[in-house]
Amino acid sequence: MSNAELDAIGLTIALASVTTILLLVFGTPLAWWLARRRLPGQALLEALLALPLVLPPSVLGFYLLIGLGPSGPGGWLAQWGGARSLAFSFTGLVIGSLVYSLPFVLQPLKNAFAAIEPRQLDMAAVSGARPMDRLFSLVIPQA
Repeated sequence: MSNAELDAIGLTIALASVTTILLLVFGTPLAWWLARRRLPGQALLEALLALPLVLPPSVLGFYLLIGLGPSGPGGWLAQWGGARSLAFSFTGLVIGSLVYSLPFVLQPLKNAFAAIEPRQLDMAAVSGARPMDRLFSLVIPQA
């Protein structure tokens, strides 16, 4: 294998690892919140979060390039942090991967969390189980 191929494989593994960790860390609480709360405008929020499912990848990529480019909001944040642009950087790759992958994590987790009977969590709370105990002994095994 050439050095360029090894670099590409390393970048792919790093991107997949970082994206997976961030999706689990941020997607799981967001899915729990969406499954357990009913707020005004929540349907609009869920539609926006599911937008990558209906947009063609080229359109989504174009919007991400505009948003992360030098004149977009991501470019402004990058300039504030001392960089030129987030487009075509590892951080930009991670953001794009998160935006594209979030609906594929959010929908199944939200549906799994919504299927958990709230009375079970209430009974565990009454029995003295702390929130983390309920998470690891009830929610995760059932989801």
